[in-house]
This record gives sequence, structure tokens and C-alpha cells, in this order.
Amino acid sequence: MLKLIQNEWMKLWSRKSSWIMVILLAVILFGTAGITKWVNTAMPIENPESWQEVETNELAYNMSMLENTELSDAQREYYEGEVAISEHRLENDLPPYEYDSMQQGVIESHIMMSIVTLFTVIIAGGIVASEFSQGTIKMLLTRPVKRWKILTSKYITTMLYAILLAIVLFIVTALAGLIFFGIGDGTFLTWNGSEVVEGSFWLEGLKMLALSFASVWIIGTFAFMLGTVFRSSSLAIGLSIFLMFTGIQAVFLLADYEIVKYYLFTHTDLTQYYTGFIPVEDITMTMSVIVLIVYFIIFMAISYLTFGKRDVTA
Repeated sequence: MLKLIQNEWMKLWSRKSSWIMVILLAVILFGTAGITKWVNTAMPIENPESWQEVETNELAYNMSMLENTELSDAQREYYEGEVAISEHRLENDLPPYEYDSMQQGVIESHIMMSIVTLFTVIIAGGIVASEFSQGTIKMLLTRPVKRWKILTSKYITTMLYAILLAIVLFIVTALAGLIFFGIGDGTFLTWNGSEVVEGSFWLEGLKMLALSFASVWIIGTFAFMLGTVFRSSSLAIGLSIFLMFTGIQAVFLLADYEIVKYYLFTHTDLTQYYTGFIPVEDITMTMSVIVLIVYFIIFMAISYLTFGKRDVTA
């Protein structure tokens, strides 16, 4: 299996597109940071509020949200934590990181994970389909290796590429923030459920990145299934990208129906449990993970069944 994965990994990097996507990701991140720096310099905010004023306004908003009796348990826990953090900052004179500091950029690096998802979909949708379109699948299947091992090696290679892109995203975001904004002053605070404690912005950034990877994983798996079933990379990539950008909209359309709790895109964004934006009531992190695993099993089962039984003609 390791040799199969190594072979797929080498084939992946033999394509110029694989290198281009990594380079393009870095260019986008540096470009975004550079544009942000230019805008801040060209159009500075006149008479900006002090961090105490901003924190006081946030405290008032979060306390008003807690008065809403229709909040879910997860939402109430989020706002309680935000209130506790704001109160702790103001009482102990602990300013947060500036929004354009390197540290804040690291914490919010997961926001750009949609680019990683997009590039992963391109690889996942074509890694099997391209073998059929190029005719190399016959040569691959004539080897004395079981089909499920071949498909598994291709899937693992796809996910390894996605992980690499996520790592590049994290490192380049930190580097771009350091170059354009420098290391800012401030303290990162977090609510552990019982008290406010000082945390690491590195660990927070990695945690949010890992949670965001759930979307990369499941949408990439969906694209992989489509590429395997229909043997068309354009269909797999196109449909996956379409659902990636429109799937979340259906969550709001289905919000009044029970079925929304089992809809895939209700659960792809696991960061919702840490940002307070939970569009569907009565869902939990545990439920989201279970739903994603069920979808994953379905997608992979279809992929293995189709790939294992398909005849390869000349």
C-alpha cells in the first residue's frame, strides 16, 4: 500500500497543475495581506475607537444576545464565554490583538480554507477520472493489485495533498502577517467553560484550521466519488464547486424543516460551534461529526462498489 501511495504521490507532482495550485495559494495569501496593508495605509480610520470602547460595545451586544430565550445551548454557551472574556479584559486591562496583527491573522487563517477546498476538489475529481480519460487505467488495473487498494491509495494521496495545502496556508498566512503587519501587542484569552484563561494564538489557529478541514475532507470525498462514478473530472469538479458555494444557502431555505438537521452542509462548518453562528437549532458538535461520518461512509461505499465492478474496455 505504501508503494502505491508513493507512486500516486509522484504522479500527482508530475503534473504542473499540482505545483501551480500551491504557488497560487501562496500568491493569493500574500496578495490579500498586501492589499489589506495598502488599504489601511491609504485610507486610515479617523479617530478610531480605543480597544476599551470596542470591547465595551461587544460586551453590551453579547449580554443583549443572552436575553434571547430562543438561543440553543451551544449559542448560549458561546455568548456566556464572550461576556466572561470581555469582562476579564476590561477588569484586568488586557487588550486583544489588533485586527491587522500577525497573531490575529494566524487565528483567522481558517477563513481562507475555501481556497484549499477548491484546489482539493480539483485534485479529487480528476485523480481517478483522468486515468479513464487518458486510457492509463487499463495498465494500472493489469497489475497484480486489488482494485480497492488502488482506489484507497488515490484517496489517501488526495487527502495528503489537502493537508499539505492547509499547512502551506497556515505557514504563509503567518509569514505574510509578519512581513506586512509585524508582531502586535495583545493577549489571547479563551473561555474553558468555567473560567477565562490565557491561551496560545498558535494553538487557536491550528484548532480552527483543523475544524475547517472537515469541509475540505467531506467535499473532497464527494468530488472523489463523482470522479470515480462518472469518470468525468469536469462533471465532478463542476458539481462539487457548485455545491460548495451554494450548499450552505439551502440550509436557510430548509431551516423550518426537520430534514435540515441531516443535510450535509448543515454540518460541514465545525467552526460554527466556536464562532457562535449556528444557523440550525438543536444540533451539536457530536451530531455534526456523526452526520459527516455517515456521509463519508456512503460516498466511499459508492466509490468502491463502482470502481470494483466497472469493466474497462479498450
